[in-house]
Amino acid sequence: MLLFVHKKKTFPKTALTTRRAALAAAGMLAMPAILHAPILHAPILHVQGGPLRIAMVTTLSGPGGYLGADIRDGFRLAMADGKLGGVPVDLLVEDDGLRPAQARQIVNRLINTDGIRLYTGIAFSSVLGAVVGDILDEGGIYVSPNAAPANLAGRNCHPNYYVVSWQNDGPHESAGENANLLGHRRMYVLAPDSRAGRDAIAGFRRYFKGSIAGESHTRPDQTDYGPEMARIRAANPDAVFQFHPGALGIAFIRQYRQAGLLGRVPMVLPAPSLDSVILGAVGEAALGIDVSAHWNADFDNVANRGFMADFQAKYKRLPTCYASQGYDTALAIGAALFETKGQLRDTELFRRAMLPATFQSVRGRFRFGPNQHPIQDWWALRVEKGKDGTPALVTRGRVFQDHGDAYAAECRM
Repeated sequence: MLLFVHKKKTFPKTALTTRRAALAAAGMLAMPAILHAPILHAPILHVQGGPLRIAMVTTLSGPGGYLGADIRDGFRLAMADGKLGGVPVDLLVEDDGLRPAQARQIVNRLINTDGIRLYTGIAFSSVLGAVVGDILDEGGIYVSPNAAPANLAGRNCHPNYYVVSWQNDGPHESAGENANLLGHRRMYVLAPDSRAGRDAIAGFRRYFKGSIAGESHTRPDQTDYGPEMARIRAANPDAVFQFHPGALGIAFIRQYRQAGLLGRVPMVLPAPSLDSVILGAVGEAALGIDVSAHWNADFDNVANRGFMADFQAKYKRLPTCYASQGYDTALAIGAALFETKGQLRDTELFRRAMLPATFQSVRGRFRFGPNQHPIQDWWALRVEKGKDGTPALVTRGRVFQDHGDAYAAECRM
């Protein structure tokens, strides 16, 4: 594993204010009234002798609630004995409801009233953008199990901000390369009109070598994709790339089939558009769909075999990639806490312990890049009938090896 050593930097309050302004200018902080809400500046302290408190703010309600539930349950699985890295921990879980304003209120309370220093759990980029500036500006640490927007990987990177999942573009970059490998030359691309959606299309375009037959930006709360189906039919592309996670993905695939497009125009998808929950909902309608991912349930390594067996035994369901990311996030934090003996006051010490990534990832190969985002492999999957006759995601080959992100060169730490 690689260790990236950086000189310690201090960030004066003026620099931190500039960071928050930069996030707002990039559209990361939601709602001006919330942006300008007063923040109390209380010291963040760890009470010696008690368990280390970790705050998990995630989405547990609404159509995207299963993402947060899997992140939470994967994380908890790694701390089954109440410890991470041998350090007793207390995980405080809060539901952000996929509402940036609600998330910011929660985080401000956790900072100012509860004195929490270490945060994780956020599933959606719109929520992350509303709170990460407050956490970092107050000297806290954030370790992402999912959302990872482009600006925080590049010009707004921070020594106390880590990503264990992927940079947002990664799943879509791998889908673009997978489309090349599958021989597609003309693609129709669709994604929600949001930060994550724009990152998705940018990532796909970055690696796809063919032409774009059409592009649609859907509403983040859209449920009727009839107009999009008509545009795809008229464009007659070789295949379709679409990024619609959770309930949006279920609705899109069902309507794609109803429109008669499924057998006519193949889909090449990133992992969030066809996880095990979506696959369970759409069933055989997904047969033959190509997917790219950094993890799959059938990965044959010791860590993943143990994770799959333990998760299904405890929760009585198949894990999604979000559960695997929650699990790996807990292991990464645990490896750092083992080295620091549970101390978080010295964030540079925690950083030196975090960056070697000495944990055994369920993905196999994993290391942090210079912007503290993953360098990892990506794989081509396809939905096929499993041994029991039900559709399953089957790993077919490698798409990328040791793949980082496009923004690391912009990061200065």
